[in-house]
Amino acid sequence: MVRRMTDPFDPDYFIIVADVHIIGIEPRVSRVLELPVKLNFAQFHDVLQSAFGWTDSHLHQFHVGGLTIGAPEFNEDSFYGRRTFEASEIRLQDLTFPYEADPTLTIVYEYDFGDCWRHLISLSRQPREEGATYPRCVAGTRSGPPEDVGGYSGYADFLEAWMDPAHDDHKDMRRWAGRKFDPEFFDLDATNKAIARVLRTSKGDYRLRRARSS
Repeated sequence: MVRRMTDPFDPDYFIIVADVHIIGIEPRVSRVLELPVKLNFAQFHDVLQSAFGWTDSHLHQFHVGGLTIGAPEFNEDSFYGRRTFEASEIRLQDLTFPYEADPTLTIVYEYDFGDCWRHLISLSRQPREEGATYPRCVAGTRSGPPEDVGGYSGYADFLEAWMDPAHDDHKDMRRWAGRKFDPEFFDLDATNKAIARVLRTSKGDYRLRRARSS
């Protein structure tokens, strides 16, 4: 499912549109991202972290067809025949799209193997907009869940307590999540500023990896 593009058109003519939502949450927590084709998967991870308000505090991986893309050194299953492809070496332009009108490609991004936040990502191509700066977020709905809330079921319990002043855990949940948290709020401008800020420091590789080697 991953290859070097042999499209007769210049790859730089296109961008990748990623329509992303967190699986298992309704109403959806979603983002629509426009990405340069030369973005690698380590950078894509950083964009997703910023777009959903995650803090990059846990492990992650991408599932692309039958392949796993991420940081091989953190893959505990590598000794049992499961291979993780190096994210910094694979770019969006390496993906193979179906040969059909308006082709789309569906992949999964998994973050925090304990809470198991799985993001369904529908990828498509469209012409680059002249004068636009990529990557960028162009749409979104609702705030991403707080870190370590306990996955989908934990988030449902959290929201029940957070929204009900009569709930026994209401004050604790409000205090834990912070005064600024609002599950229905999405700030497009703040999201794009976060994306721009994280890519200035990513340098094409995982920030955690670079910090450990310095």
